[in-house]
Amino acid sequence: MGVNASVLAIDAGNSKTDVALIGADGTVLSTARGGGFQPPAVGIETAVDALGAAVGRALELSREPVDSVAHVSACLANADLPVEEEQLAAALRARGWGATVEVRNDTFAILRAGVDEPRGVAVVCGAGINCVGMVPDGRTARFPAIGRISGDWGGGSGLAEEAMWFASRSEDGRGEPTELARTLPAHFGLGSMYALIEALHLGRVEFERRHELAPVLFATAAAGDPVAGALVDRLAEEVVAMASVALGRLDLLDEEAPVVLGGGVLAARHPQLDAKIAELLAVRAPKAVLRVVTQPPVLGAALLGLDHTGAAAPVHERLRAQYC
Repeated sequence: MGVNASVLAIDAGNSKTDVALIGADGTVLSTARGGGFQPPAVGIETAVDALGAAVGRALELSREPVDSVAHVSACLANADLPVEEEQLAAALRARGWGATVEVRNDTFAILRAGVDEPRGVAVVCGAGINCVGMVPDGRTARFPAIGRISGDWGGGSGLAEEAMWFASRSEDGRGEPTELARTLPAHFGLGSMYALIEALHLGRVEFERRHELAPVLFATAAAGDPVAGALVDRLAEEVVAMASVALGRLDLLDEEAPVVLGGGVLAARHPQLDAKIAELLAVRAPKAVLRVVTQPPVLGAALLGLDHTGAAAPVHERLRAQYC
């Protein structure tokens, strides 16, 4: 006889997938890691096949054989719209991994990992930027977060492109002077923005590597460059705009609600960015409590699963203690 697992938690990002199998008492029975989850590139079924490989390893590695799973809690990249969540949930239900299935955007996992109850707002800035919020009664706040067509600005890739725009115009005389014209190409061992533009255009530097320039932007800003500094300040404004709107939608502006920051850009704790976010949020949402999430997002997916099953507080606490 095997055990009946409570939650199969899945956190699937563009570059990697983490899976955790959770027992009814909150014990982590097993974990597994897989590749990235990119249904827009490979199709839903192929992407879910990749999830299945990681789920299969988690079931095989369980400290006890698993007879059944009560609930699948999947927080997935590229599930940006409710209709996409519904499509992916249908695909996961067809695999029969658990009795019930709930799919959310992966930003919800970061939020839930950073709060003690399903209440608060998270802003995530990695390759892109996104914001979600939730309260215990089930209401949520979210944005489409699919790029400029949905009003987004920021994220590591977006920041890098903005920095290159200013640096290129600085070098050729169309724009104001900025040290970015030197520091950006120097990151790739090149002597000019023209050389960097050519290298990117001809593929000598992979275009995907442009996200490497975001830390260069922050370093240039920290050295006192006004153009780079203005871009950092604009990112802070975007973070606070998203957070304050989400707080307002959930009637949390007048409460001591957590605002969780996550993703590579925000978790890097750049002093200028952190200070500007705190300054602006104090005006827009003075009772908000800023925190940076350090726990892995798969914990958030698992906690959302326990929320769904109605698990008692000690079960949540036992689960969280295993990720401290």
